[in-house]
Amino acid sequence: QVQLVESGGGLVHPGGSLRLSCAASGNILKINSMGWYRQAPGKERELVAQIVSGRNTKYSNAVKGRFIISKDSAHTVYLQMNSLKPEDTADYFCNFRDTLYGDSYWGQGTQVTVSS
Repeated sequence: QVQLVESGGGLVHPGGSLRLSCAASGNILKINSMGWYRQAPGKERELVAQIVSGRNTKYSNAVKGRFIISKDSAHTVYLQMNSLKPEDTADYFCNFRDTLYGDSYWGQGTQVTVSS
């Protein structure tokens, strides 16, 4: 079992920055995918950034060049968000996956609002 807790969301002006954190606990030994999703009202949940096998990073076209995913250990994953736009407003969710066995774990989410 894996438990994830996100933090770092809030209100920011357009062009500003935020850093989201995801703290993991439990049995994370088999996790090989760590990512951030977001979902705005009326929209599909979107994968925005991902680390696979602890080293390979992927980004959606919407955030590429502005967001950076990183980790400082197997227990904490970050999403550095720069040059934020109003369309980045959403609930952001941390997701860990064991892609071999198909297990997926979600945090409760943290809200990001980009507004003047």
